[in-house]
Amino acid sequence: MIVNVVECIEGARRAKGLVVVIDVFRAFSVACYAVDNGVEKYFAVGEIDLARKLAVDHTGILVGERDCIKVEGFDYGNSPAEIEEVDFSGKTVVHTTSAGTQGLVGAVQADEIITGSFVNAGAIVEYIREQQPEVVTLVAMGTGGSMRAQEDMMCAMYIKNELEDYPNSFETLKKFLAGVDSAEKFFDESKEYAPERDFELCMSLNRFDFVLRAEPREDGAVCLSKVTVASA
Repeated sequence: MIVNVVECIEGARRAKGLVVVIDVFRAFSVACYAVDNGVEKYFAVGEIDLARKLAVDHTGILVGERDCIKVEGFDYGNSPAEIEEVDFSGKTVVHTTSAGTQGLVGAVQADEIITGSFVNAGAIVEYIREQQPEVVTLVAMGTGGSMRAQEDMMCAMYIKNELEDYPNSFETLKKFLAGVDSAEKFFDESKEYAPERDFELCMSLNRFDFVLRAEPREDGAVCLSKVTVASA
């Protein structure tokens, strides 16, 4: 098994094999919490207009951000703390973000796509081992899909190390990530769109025993489906 690490939207576009699109702060952490709260259908999209259309067509709940801030008229921002206790049973969620969902839509050369985050990292590793692909590409989406974000790169390296049986020290990693630029917003009380609890929720290692598999649609959206990993 060859495990490659690439970055940002350009990396997603050239990613091949089993592709893991990683967005720790916060898109694919949010997605796991929402799915665990009972979402029936989950659409990830790149464009706001398409998100609004799908929400109308499917009586969906709009979740998402631009520049970290909730999109005007959306039901929720891109915050796991905001939706942590929301019951989504039987509901449709439509999610669009500046980085993570753009990577899902952009990974056009992939054989298979799943989302990546720390909250289900163990399930991701076990799923990849079960599938035994020849090539795995880990896409660290970064800030805005255009600039390196340490949390996404560190998550990619964490997954790569687990797959290749190299040691990881998550507690050391968590302490380091609390001090990086992309985490500053969580500890700034003036940034109400990024509560401090978001950091803890995004860094809750192996909280979920499932992966989210992405199936591209003809309309440009991607449908996420939950796949439980028994050995996770």
